[in-house]
Amino acid sequence: MIVRILGEGQLELAEEHLSELNKLDAELAEAVNSGDEPGFERELTRLLDRIRELGSPVPDDHLGSSDLILPGPDSSLAEVSALLSEDGLIPG
Repeated sequence: MIVRILGEGQLELAEEHLSELNKLDAELAEAVNSGDEPGFERELTRLLDRIRELGSPVPDDHLGSSDLILPGPDSSLAEVSALLSEDGLIPG
């Protein structure tokens, strides 16, 4: 699976990590939905950091599309709120 973090680039992640990422995504969604700004910032950082740790950079000349697009680390609570679906940012 190829994940794009806006403003940073793409990372390739194994599907086996989806369960762990969905847990982090759920914690982020909870913070967003409750309007908890410090919690939102903490949880967005945790999610993006974990994706960076687990993923392998995709070469810049890769022409394929991203399977998932996530907000960048400087995104606001309102911006992320607009991107959330009932599954959060990461489907599943």
